[in-house]
Amino acid sequence: MLAVNVSIVIVTMWIPELSGRKGPKHLALVEAIREAVESGALAPGEKLTPQRKLAFALGLSLGTVTRAYMDAERRGLLRGEVGRGTFAHRPESRSGPQSLWSRERPDDGPIDLVMNLPPPGLGGEALRRSFAALADEPGLAGLLDHHPGGWIERHCRSAAAWLGRAGLEADFDLVVLTNGAQHGILSALMAVTRPGDVVLAERLTYPPMKEIAHHLGLRLVGLDMDSKGLLPDALDAACRKGKPKALYCMPTLHSPTGIIMPEARRREIARIADRHELIVIEDDVFGFLPPERPRPLACWIPDRAIYVTSASKCMAPGLRIGMLRAPSSLIEAVRSVVRMSCWMPAPVMAEIVHRWVSDGTADRLNAELREEMSVRCQAAREILRGAVSGQDGLRFHLWLELPEFWQEMSFREAAARRGVRIATGDIFSLKPGHAPGSIRLALGCEARRERLLAGLRSVAGLIAAKPAESLVV
Repeated sequence: MLAVNVSIVIVTMWIPELSGRKGPKHLALVEAIREAVESGALAPGEKLTPQRKLAFALGLSLGTVTRAYMDAERRGLLRGEVGRGTFAHRPESRSGPQSLWSRERPDDGPIDLVMNLPPPGLGGEALRRSFAALADEPGLAGLLDHHPGGWIERHCRSAAAWLGRAGLEADFDLVVLTNGAQHGILSALMAVTRPGDVVLAERLTYPPMKEIAHHLGLRLVGLDMDSKGLLPDALDAACRKGKPKALYCMPTLHSPTGIIMPEARRREIARIADRHELIVIEDDVFGFLPPERPRPLACWIPDRAIYVTSASKCMAPGLRIGMLRAPSSLIEAVRSVVRMSCWMPAPVMAEIVHRWVSDGTADRLNAELREEMSVRCQAAREILRGAVSGQDGLRFHLWLELPEFWQEMSFREAAARRGVRIATGDIFSLKPGHAPGSIRLALGCEARRERLLAGLRSVAGLIAAKPAESLVV
């Protein structure tokens, strides 16, 4: 009898898990393909499950799977060959696992410790998915239309929900969207002040406030601070003396000091502002970074506070959508200024924020940002040791007091000679000639940690050296 050897080849079909994925099914399948290609679960050249079989296995229509395969092929994730099937393909630009932190910012030249930005690339993949989903929206043209009131309700509802994450309950009709937080601050000041009015701020403050006050004809007065932030006695004295119209302050992760004002101090500041009928403009752009923080100052004086934050510091720096909550007595004045200055922020960009808040993307991006900044903060503190001033914890920037033998300008010039850009205390000071002999180091601007750490080591070396020694680079 003739013996016959029979070899049985078992072909395992790739069947992705789609449960738990939100959004249209064809986009969920495209995302699963992308993850499989980038992780290696689908090796380059590996044949994919035929569309009809995959549709049956996933309980989808054939048209849905066909559409997903075509979309994935357009993105370079798959390659179809007539008569043979569809095969996994890894584009040249995806030759290895893609870093969350892209390299869009300069990777050579001076190391930038000045620009206080989150690391780049955080929301790139999320943006790609959002644009793909938008392409299937039947009412997409509405995002390119003129909106008579200057706002879209669903965008304001999502913004109100996002403010709730920071502990500030806000009705959607008391929320205004702006072109970033800086535009929100400008709009708030234009709505509540007139030329000649006195506006108070911490003696160290957000540098553009000086220019805003100048252009609006406001008298900007700096108030003393301590390790807990703005001094209540200083605020009370200024209110009694000059009848100010508004207070601009940054209670959470104050720039430049990084101070987080404790709740007891916030309550005290709120009581003083209420007693003197002072409008408070609370800048909370960094407020979403700390996992735990006191509630916004506006919570204690909701009828007297204008709260301003932005998507750019907690989601992506190019997402120029500011979120402003104002009291009912001021909301129309603020809306009027926004309509006058820009009518409304770009609806397409506001739609992205709306979708990210609604589907959890914003929370995920913020969590990833915390993780990255935690690594950077810890490394920075190890390199700089005892030179860092203020409270410990998660932050975008560090505040350093210079040794007595260093002048701010000399230190900045010495750092520049070593290829490092830093911000000195004078640019934050509202009192000319009263710069605090300190520097601020921003930890997020550099895309690569290696460049950031190299810059921090240069700064640490300069702090330990004397001016004459710094000339030897």
